[in-house]
Amino acid sequence: MKRTVVTALGMLALATSLAAQGGRGTPPPPPPLEPGASQADVDTALLAAPANLAGQATVIKWKPDFTYTTLRKGTNRLVCYDRTGQPMQPPFSVECSSLGNLERVAQNMRFEAMGKEKAQAALDAAEKDGTRVKPEYGSIFYNFGGPSREQARAHATVAVPGATTQSTGLPDNNKMGGAWIMNAGTSTAHIMIPGH
Repeated sequence: MKRTVVTALGMLALATSLAAQGGRGTPPPPPPLEPGASQADVDTALLAAPANLAGQATVIKWKPDFTYTTLRKGTNRLVCYDRTGQPMQPPFSVECSSLGNLERVAQNMRFEAMGKEKAQAALDAAEKDGTRVKPEYGSIFYNFGGPSREQARAHATVAVPGATTQSTGLPDNNKMGGAWIMNAGTSTAHIMIPGH
């Protein structure tokens, strides 16, 4: 498991490095939009994506019933979406993650629609009874949000459901100043990376 965590951190560092360098060669053209999709909606959702993955990412639009419409079908495993205006989100909020995490995101949105206190109770109950949808181990959640689009900040975490200090060697708090596990031992366990 320690090797998996180190690999996940290495992949995040590589993605950040490639994004900063702009990659090498000519990237393929982005996939076409689905009929009726808006380029503006796609561009907004992609604000959370690492530059080296954005061009081939899938973009979806969430519906009020927690299902979604695909705006653009990508060729990699990254999916991006706008969460602006959804309960418990900042005034501007876009996010990207692995396609395998969409069920988890939909469950989060169902709980968040209940309001903060009820959402936390529902999350705790689902964690306890085993119905909490787990994210893909090692997948990254890229968030870009804040009081407005102009004031938004980027934040990324690595999902490591069930991980603990014992299984990873990482601390379960930020006192050491490096990467650490938040919510260790739960399906929500994720690696926090200072500066991301």
